[in-house]
Amino acid sequence: MGIESQLKGDNIVVSSVNTVVNWARKNSLWPCTFGLACCALEMMATTMPHYDMARFGAEVFRPSPRQSDLLIVAGTVTIKMAPQVKRVYEQMPEPKWVIAMGACSSSGGHFLSYAVLQGVEKIIPVDIYVPGCPPRMETLLASLMKLQEKIKTDRLDKHPDQISIEE
Repeated sequence: MGIESQLKGDNIVVSSVNTVVNWARKNSLWPCTFGLACCALEMMATTMPHYDMARFGAEVFRPSPRQSDLLIVAGTVTIKMAPQVKRVYEQMPEPKWVIAMGACSSSGGHFLSYAVLQGVEKIIPVDIYVPGCPPRMETLLASLMKLQEKIKTDRLDKHPDQISIEE
């Protein structure tokens, strides 16, 4: 009836370690519960049933950065808040990814002020930028899918300290 009838025999599936590990990583992203301004409301709304971020394996917003592998920087990052954002990023285990959500976290937005960081990439590396002020929920979902495509093509040999296969 299902795939078993198509495989007839011993049901052996051959794949590479890269493919299996990246499949698991891209389908089980755990975002950190972290919101700074109005974009955080849009991020929260993305988890509601109408948009359902759970379809992409990213519904479990973790309360601790030590349990997260995705940081969605949603909102304005002030100079005073920048060390805390960096600390949250540094507490996350490897591999970790960052989405800069909204114009404020991407480029400072319309706050051309000495008190606002003009882009979160000045303190932490950013993988995906989400445009808008505030961005729509569909845009965040699209960026999540773009991040999943990036994770899918990642190579484990780029990070030799993360995974070791004992012989």
